[in-house]
Amino acid sequence: MADKKNERRVIAYNRKARHDYFVDETYEAGLSLFGTEVKSIREGAVNLKDSFCYVKDGEIFAVGLRISPYEKGNIFNRDPMREKKLLMHKKEILKLGQYVTRDSYTLVPLSLYFSGSKVKLELGLCRGKKLYDKRESDAKRDAKREIEKVTKYRERD
Repeated sequence: MADKKNERRVIAYNRKARHDYFVDETYEAGLSLFGTEVKSIREGAVNLKDSFCYVKDGEIFAVGLRISPYEKGNIFNRDPMREKKLLMHKKEILKLGQYVTRDSYTLVPLSLYFSGSKVKLELGLCRGKKLYDKRESDAKRDAKREIEKVTKYRERD
């Protein structure tokens, strides 16, 4: 039987991030959320597209992370586009802040998932791709698909 504490149920992916950026490192961060936001996340009403993170005064925030209002939440619902505070160790936040300001990196949310009963965010330290890089990665992906298709076809014969 799987351990409930280490169980990882993915809620949402940011597919656009992997297309637009080279992901050099990934980090795990907790989110500071309200009750109705967690209930909305359990329903899968989350959008990570066009979201990013920034470091300010030793704290890290996620911007553009849309959590739709909970249907039965009435007055307790929060603004769906509010900045969400991320929970990480101080040393990690300072390290990420240095990368972002000095080395032209970007912090991009890659996925949102439940780790046990806690909501976690997979955060990527990313460098932007140029258009020719995107074309190259698309060509590699298409070539890989073609190879898989040919080998699968040959296995049937």
